[in-house]
Amino acid sequence: MIPRYEALAITPIWSDENKFKTFLKIEIELLKSLSEHKIIPHGIAEEISKTAKINTKRIDEIELTTRHDVIAFCTSITEQLPAEIGKYFHYGVTSSDVIDSALTLQIKASLDVVLKSYDFFLDALKKRAIETKSLMTLGRSHGMYAEPMSFGQKLLGHYAEFKRRRDDLQHFYDNELTIQLSGAVGNYTILSPEIEESVAARLGVKVEEVSTQIIPRDRIAKMISLTSLVANAIERLAVEIRHLHHSDVKEVAEGFRAGQKGSSTMPHKKNPIASENLTGLSRFLRSHLTLALENSILWHERDISHSSAERLYLPDHFGILTYALDRFTSTLSMLEINEAIIEGKVLNHTHYLSSYYLHFLIKNCESLTREDLYALVQKASFDEKAQSNPTLFRDIIQSHLKEKNINVELPLVDSLGLKKIYLGSVEHIFKRVL
Repeated sequence: MIPRYEALAITPIWSDENKFKTFLKIEIELLKSLSEHKIIPHGIAEEISKTAKINTKRIDEIELTTRHDVIAFCTSITEQLPAEIGKYFHYGVTSSDVIDSALTLQIKASLDVVLKSYDFFLDALKKRAIETKSLMTLGRSHGMYAEPMSFGQKLLGHYAEFKRRRDDLQHFYDNELTIQLSGAVGNYTILSPEIEESVAARLGVKVEEVSTQIIPRDRIAKMISLTSLVANAIERLAVEIRHLHHSDVKEVAEGFRAGQKGSSTMPHKKNPIASENLTGLSRFLRSHLTLALENSILWHERDISHSSAERLYLPDHFGILTYALDRFTSTLSMLEINEAIIEGKVLNHTHYLSSYYLHFLIKNCESLTREDLYALVQKASFDEKAQSNPTLFRDIIQSHLKEKNINVELPLVDSLGLKKIYLGSVEHIFKRVL
């Protein structure tokens, strides 16, 4: 990961040092289980755990000859041990047993970091939604003014999407993190399923139901599909902020820190740089889904065409996802919500009452059809003067009714009445989500 977007809690998880430490952890837990099942002498695991040290330089040196990283790892360990102890190291397993089981533990550790950042982000988004629950804004449909709505409900819709993805990731974490210790092609030639289950229990994960010398890559593909949907949710909210940030909309603005500058030549600029950055990072995260899907298609029991891609994209994926969630938490916390501008648009553009007035007339005017009433209200709403005059819209409709000898008085709606009409169900919606 380049330093600009590095998540410091993720980087160590994917270091070579930690990878080989995780290899060693798998091997030690296997030896403990083998000892408990009286397959190897007692005390082997404890002796190796006490003696063996990870030396990445030595592993790299050995790999220059072996051209095989797991063999280089095993050799670097066994050369530190007496022959009568070292011969039991890597007992009954194949390379992918260690690689894939360790990969699962790295993914688990990464998800621990991601989910912690995710929860901070959800809290920040929920807080902004609750505090703007009673703020009226003009909702949009097709990018056009539609009806007033709660600004908080706008944010709550995003929160609900992020919460669904959080639940999906938790389900994956609880149910689809698996290890395998089943040997070549997964048929337990040396070890037994009982040994495998014992190690899995020690590590706090599940056993892969049918391993094909590797853990099937549809599991990782599923995880990346979920995090790609998280990326979609990030971009959807980022794009909304960017739209509302426009100079001619000016409903929100990203917080501007002391000394921050928006343009090298235009001092007045305050650009939505965080939301634009998050949009780009979302595209990067989604790009990994193609890799994950293609990595699921391997030859026979296994090949290693997936390996190189995973070494590259998995550390980046978890790092960027954590960075994006952390940055969005900060962006939301500092987001300026221009309440006077937002609510002022509602109070000064009352032709959005067209739906309310239409249904009022449908209930109170028996002499005209719905189609006739729709045309009448539409004609008034298209009058340019009515679109900028809070009371004229109602007066124009009233005059059209008078021309048709219809004696129905449309209600005058003040700001309190608007909230009663358009925010009447907000509490119910918030309760349903939260």
